[in-house]
Amino acid sequence: MTSSPSAARRRRLVLPVVLAGSVASLILALGLSPTVAAFTASIQNTVNTAATGVLSMQESNADGTVRCNSTDGGSISSNAATCSTINKYGGSTTMVPGQTVTSNISITNTGTVAAKTFSLTPGACAQSANGSVNGSATDLCTKMTLVITSGSTTIYSGSLSGFSAPVDVLAKTTATSVDPGATVPFTFAVTLPAGADNTYQGLKASQALTWTFNS
Repeated sequence: MTSSPSAARRRRLVLPVVLAGSVASLILALGLSPTVAAFTASIQNTVNTAATGVLSMQESNADGTVRCNSTDGGSISSNAATCSTINKYGGSTTMVPGQTVTSNISITNTGTVAAKTFSLTPGACAQSANGSVNGSATDLCTKMTLVITSGSTTIYSGSLSGFSAPVDVLAKTTATSVDPGATVPFTFAVTLPAGADNTYQGLKASQALTWTFNS
């Protein structure tokens, strides 16, 4: 059977189209081939880390034989402890009128970051009996006086009852921080004034004090 002239013409038109499509596919394949050479440049960073520092505190008595650490409460996660072995008011139970009891302590930044704020916060002064024979006075906290110094700087001076608000230690000493490893000395002087009479015998004043660092 013989092809018609129109069928022959269609075959002649289709052939160039097929050839053109094949060439385009070849060009596209070559363009996507990974074997085609190209310039490249790259940088890989392998040391990308971020870590936190530590802010911790240590309180020591005058000769350094007794130390209390902020981590003694359990771990750095709580970082708050109660120290019952350093008595900053001296702990005397035999004071007489006109006597002053002095205690020296120090606070050290044992962490790796600086403390940008440093405060001393007093609790309320409380009076109680000292032994079985007690005077009738009820204002021992008002009567007893306290002077806190750091070097030549006075941190507080007044009665025990008057010591009722937090003290900004850095502002008092004009320091800007307590750097890692730095130690700040303090002296506490508690006095029973000479005017105290028999009604103040057999009494005790107690007051909690809290040191605080902030980074």
